[in-house]
Amino acid sequence: MKAILQRVLSASVTVEQQLISSIGKGVLVFAAVAPGDTRKDAEALARKVLKMKLWEAEDGTRWKRSVQDIDVSQFTLLASTKKGNRPDFHGALGGNDAKELYDYFFTKVREGYLPAKVQNGVFQAMMEVGLVNDGPVS
Repeated sequence: MKAILQRVLSASVTVEQQLISSIGKGVLVFAAVAPGDTRKDAEALARKVLKMKLWEAEDGTRWKRSVQDIDVSQFTLLASTKKGNRPDFHGALGGNDAKELYDYFFTKVREGYLPAKVQNGVFQAMMEVGLVNDGPVS
């Protein structure tokens, strides 16, 4: 499993012109599942996401506080762009298996934080993800 964390001032997910979820200040997580990924990988990634120090301390010292809002998450296809000009999605895990492992990852993040603050998108939907970056943190 791989994830891109984007520190945001706000983020939202819309599907078919309907707002699915939104957050204020927090982290947008783009997660990808590949063949061979396991529940152990999902647990390790969830722990890493929760412990990542992305904010400054009260005294202004950088990278001292861990994630406080793990909020909107979006499943992202794992693609290779090494050859040609089109993404190759053969490195992504198939639909049902990917959904099962992604749901497990999402559950682990919710268990490790405040469930009401952890929001989700719609698996395999054409999601419009809106975000306002919070500084140079990706």
